Amino acid sequence: MALTSPSLLSSRSIYRLNPLLFSSPASRRRRHLSLITPQWNLPRFSRKFFSALTSENETFTSPEIAKTFDFTSEERIYNWWESQGFFKPSFENATGDPFVVMMPPPNVTGYLHMGHAMFVTLEDIMARYFRMKGRPTLWLPGTDHAGIATQLVVEKMLAKEGIKRTDLSREEFTKKVWEWKEKYGGTITKQIRRLGASCDWNREHFTLDEQLSRAVVEAFIKLHEKGLIYQGSYMVNWSPKLQTAVSDLEVVHSEEPGFLYHIKYRVAGGSKDDYLTIATTRPETLFADTAIAVHPEDERYKQYVGKLAIVPMTFGRHIPIIADKYVDPAFGTGIMKMSPGHDHNDYHIARKFGLPMLNIMNKDGTLNEVAGIYSDMDRFEARKKLWADLDETGLAVKKEPYTLRVPRSQRGGEVVEPLVSKQWFVTMEPLAEKALDAVEKGELTILPDRYEKIYKHWLTNIKDWCISRQLWWGHRIPVWYIEGQDCEEHYIVARNESEALEKAKEKYGKSVEIYQDPDVLDTWFSSSLWPFSTLGWPDLSSEDFKRFYPTTILETGHDILFFWVARMVMMGIEFTGKVPFSYIYLHGLIRDSQGRKMSKSLGNVIDPLDTINEYGTDALRFSISLGTAGQDLNLNAERLAANKAFTNKLWNAGKFVLQNLPNRSDSAAWELLLANKIDLEKSVLDLPLPECWVVSELHELIDNVTASYDKFFFNDAGREMYDFFWGDFADWYIEASKTRLYHSDNKKVASVSQSVLLYVFENILKLLHPFMPFVTEELWQALPYREKALMVSDWPKTSLPRDEISIKRFQNLQSLTRAIRNARAEYSVEPAKRISASIVASSDVLSYISSEKEVLSLLSRLDLQHVHFNDSPPGDVSQSVHIVVGEGLEAYLPLADMVDVSSEIQRLSKRLAKMQSEYDSLVSRLNAPSFVEKAPAEVVRGVREKANEAEEKLSLTKSRLVFLQSTVSVTK
Repeated sequence: MALTSPSLLSSRSIYRLNPLLFSSPASRRRRHLSLITPQWNLPRFSRKFFSALTSENETFTSPEIAKTFDFTSEERIYNWWESQGFFKPSFENATGDPFVVMMPPPNVTGYLHMGHAMFVTLEDIMARYFRMKGRPTLWLPGTDHAGIATQLVVEKMLAKEGIKRTDLSREEFTKKVWEWKEKYGGTITKQIRRLGASCDWNREHFTLDEQLSRAVVEAFIKLHEKGLIYQGSYMVNWSPKLQTAVSDLEVVHSEEPGFLYHIKYRVAGGSKDDYLTIATTRPETLFADTAIAVHPEDERYKQYVGKLAIVPMTFGRHIPIIADKYVDPAFGTGIMKMSPGHDHNDYHIARKFGLPMLNIMNKDGTLNEVAGIYSDMDRFEARKKLWADLDETGLAVKKEPYTLRVPRSQRGGEVVEPLVSKQWFVTMEPLAEKALDAVEKGELTILPDRYEKIYKHWLTNIKDWCISRQLWWGHRIPVWYIEGQDCEEHYIVARNESEALEKAKEKYGKSVEIYQDPDVLDTWFSSSLWPFSTLGWPDLSSEDFKRFYPTTILETGHDILFFWVARMVMMGIEFTGKVPFSYIYLHGLIRDSQGRKMSKSLGNVIDPLDTINEYGTDALRFSISLGTAGQDLNLNAERLAANKAFTNKLWNAGKFVLQNLPNRSDSAAWELLLANKIDLEKSVLDLPLPECWVVSELHELIDNVTASYDKFFFNDAGREMYDFFWGDFADWYIEASKTRLYHSDNKKVASVSQSVLLYVFENILKLLHPFMPFVTEELWQALPYREKALMVSDWPKTSLPRDEISIKRFQNLQSLTRAIRNARAEYSVEPAKRISASIVASSDVLSYISSEKEVLSLLSRLDLQHVHFNDSPPGDVSQSVHIVVGEGLEAYLPLADMVDVSSEIQRLSKRLAKMQSEYDSLVSRLNAPSFVEKAPAEVVRGVREKANEAEEKLSLTKSRLVFLQSTVSVTK
């Protein structure tokens, strides 16, 4: 696409194109930037060169045409990347082992939120960086079937049509779910594309697709064959609403207001007044009581141990009174009712004592026949009714407010019920040992390393994993039972029904009938196989498995370290013999500006898509990538706005560079420009001071940023690039380059500056590309002679030459410039006014400072014809503002050039009187005992701080006034 612009740049157009003038007035004041360009002769330029890659399409827009980067072009750029096949791993000219990262599969029901934005951004940064480094890069995407979440969504959809799940057969319901998945399941992946995810969509997987389903069955069979999968009745977390077991990790405990109920349990064989008072938060579970426990050393109840108590409202059912050290004598009355069928702790104690277990609850949360007259009542309704009846019979002592720790289902939200249920389990201890060894041997590195301790603690104390779920959506458990036989003793594990039937016939005869277990596997079971099932396992000859396994890194949120990450490590080692990845990178949560977790109830949810529409994808990515690994990040509009400004700054810098490159048809100019080999040591040392400085700083930046990328220190890389681009390149070098481009008649000097501008800018684009892919690619495509797209260009070389002497010399020039700018600001010199200056220094300092007289004059707003360099102070020092920049470098600025001394004395005198009055008022308040003694401490402290600040300003103003008055006296 042809790039056009005005053929002649007037001083006015230069003013418009100066990228440093597009910043806000506040930022201009902050940096003391010039607002008027010198009236120098300007070269005639014509913008008629083409980008080699985009001349045949309309994908990209040049900054010479567009005032700002247009966010709507992001989709066009993304589609172009994908159409070119850039997201696929390339082994052509590969320079290292494959870099492989697996996308944490979002739920197929999901909609993009900031958690997704975080992992997509960080993983895309990794993929783009290592792709540019020449490593074949595979970022494999996919979605999770999300058993509970998806079934809930479809059940709600059917409910709107007046249909219950149970009104349909299992096959009819799953068909409805697949229909829903085909219609809505792609929403999340489309939204992930908006973030610039450069993953290989040709390899996208779904945890219920054919390949992964085969892997799930194979994994179950292998674990069962090794005796690591077993079936049994154990205590689980039961979700009455979902009517399925949920794992401990899927239960969220929340503090909620409730009550502590005090109930009388009569002692069998005792008098009417002989009873024990027990405090409980769940009185309805008394029907499941099989014992009462006290602490063996509690003197209050020792005489009751070994006796029997009568359970209230059970028509005289007796239970033993036992002693156990688990009982907390300080809680409630110091007596604990034992309901082992409905409490995790009671369950373990009961097994130790051999107590029976009673189940009083149906799967839907209603009480069963064991509860007698309360049968078929909802558990919470039964609680109210039971308490009223206890009160009526005189067995209720009191009900007092109490803060409960309520277990709720993470998915359904309802209160879960501890329940003994027959389930399938995986024995975890032998698997955990191998996962622990992987970290101990250094085969697996966890970033940040503080999570290693948490990882080890969980695996050391791991419990067996309940993998069965009472759902219809998911991977059906590959177990078949024999009609007419006990399920726990007689079952077949097989890959499919035909195989199961053949096995059953061999064992039970040809007339045998079988039926499949109705349960499905926990969603996390299939997810635990993700790093290798997606690459073809259990087919070990799969090309992808041989090329890309083990993977390189697993990046995800620290909150699912146990849900998913640790299980992947265990399963990967178990089934492949290798740790599935070398690194685990854990990011934190994104919170609001006040550090609160985002939630709909608080109304503080920030929608990524809305953010992209307002600030652009690059600004969002840059904002959330600067957080420290593993730590939560507070996101606010100010941060986003600042990084949107950074995007615009980059765009305007590109505009400046493009406007100051030779016409493409000017072959002589381009030959001269391209002849400047800036990455060679001799070439760097031969550069003028500003050019040598900025190139040297760039080369150091490349080394530092590359090292940060390699260590996954993305926050360090981002900040260093931001500081260099804005603080060094834009604020200093672009301004300095104007002296070469607009003032010098020497084409060679101008060509060197053009070479440096292009060299530094194109390397900035490369370094920033993984963070800000869209704007950098757009700018890259506008530059001439681009042979590749930016995203597949080579990463900058490291260990390039730099000149430390030139860096220190230019830093001296910067310090001198800042000092002069500060003096101008202090005396309120008009920005457009040029002043004289005498620079005093040793001969060696003067030699390099004076050689950049034009740069110093431009950046400091000095009158070029009245800037003098001497090795001793000028004669009129008493009439000048004296600035000491550093050892061996000073400046004298004639006061008459900066202010009208008489007017300034009058202004300062008035100001001083007002300041003195304000200071005296503050001191008076502080000297008043009534104020100091009665006012709040923070108020007194605030007044004292104001007084100290006022005193400091007063002293400075007095000194300045004395100095001005002395100059008048000397003149007279």
